[in-house]
Amino acid sequence: MAKKIHEVNWKFEFNMQKKIIHFIFNLSRGGAETMLVRVIKELPEYEHVVVTLFPGNNFGTELQCKKWICLNIHSLVALPLAFLKFRKLVKEEKPDLVHTHLFWPTLVARLSVSKRIPLITTIHAFIATSGEYKHGYIRFLDKLSYKFRKSIIIVVAKGALDEYFSFLNLNPYKAYALYTFVDVARFNIDRITAAKKNDTFRLVAVGALRLQKNYPYIINAMALIKDKNIELDIYGTGNLQTELQHQIDSTGAKVFLKGEVNNIEAIIPQYDLFVMSSTYEGFSLGILEAMAMRMPLLLSDIASFKEQCEDNAWYFSLEDEQDAASQIVALSNENTNVLLEKAEAGRQRAINNFTLPHHIAGLRKIYDEALSSTD
Repeated sequence: MAKKIHEVNWKFEFNMQKKIIHFIFNLSRGGAETMLVRVIKELPEYEHVVVTLFPGNNFGTELQCKKWICLNIHSLVALPLAFLKFRKLVKEEKPDLVHTHLFWPTLVARLSVSKRIPLITTIHAFIATSGEYKHGYIRFLDKLSYKFRKSIIIVVAKGALDEYFSFLNLNPYKAYALYTFVDVARFNIDRITAAKKNDTFRLVAVGALRLQKNYPYIINAMALIKDKNIELDIYGTGNLQTELQHQIDSTGAKVFLKGEVNNIEAIIPQYDLFVMSSTYEGFSLGILEAMAMRMPLLLSDIASFKEQCEDNAWYFSLEDEQDAASQIVALSNENTNVLLEKAEAGRQRAINNFTLPHHIAGLRKIYDEALSSTD
């Protein structure tokens, strides 16, 4: 009898779980996707259904959800079909809340989800400098769809929150700044201080091979110093791989495309300097991970990087490749203790502001407020 009561109680508790549909573009290993997969693991009190527009899953069993449903939209030309599929899916799944990430899933959801269901949207970038939002039709569709169906907005940086509404000239409904996080425990790894091969000063960059990462800039900067004993390894994959390799070959830059790895936390500490030349970012997970691993940082001087790191990194101008090249040479000749002191300060900033518990506590509060308004 006791066993039967236990089983009934378990089923009752399970059935009482609130269901969340998380809707994202795809499951490539970008910052937004990595954040989503990590957050789901930390919220077992909810039933999670992940929906993507496009096929493919680069996370494998790391994705721990009740269901993963792909709408199999192979081109944005077929987006009208996505509206129909997602609307039908929502009716079938009956979620208590829908949480979207990135522009196209947000647009589909705003035009598909009943106003009886709370809709939360996470904005992962400073949109004024985003390549996507340079297109007038993107700005028009975002503004129009928000007015049609106001969603609760989460933005991954304070500066990006203000910018979203001012750039689109919108009056906010409900909006929150909730920083991206880093798993400090996972990335609590000391830098490797073993003798470097041939005394080479080794740089590392991490991120998908796509336009916003601005790899041609840093490759050209490395080409300016190809006579120096300095090398750059880039970890990531993407549709620009062939183009970037051609640029490397033609310039003679000491840059090496290393592909994608799953144990990046064991690799990055082997390098001397972490670099990123993005033209825009939200709140970069790659930067947070490097901070947690005590890596010295040399970054493009964009607003999001400066909000993340403040004076705990070095910055170069995207208007001048020579600026980056000169700083790389200067840092290669710098006393190691200077680099390590800056890196340790960056780690402390990450611990104090950008941890997983910080993010999960904030997200739980937002979810609770959204769900309580429908009870």
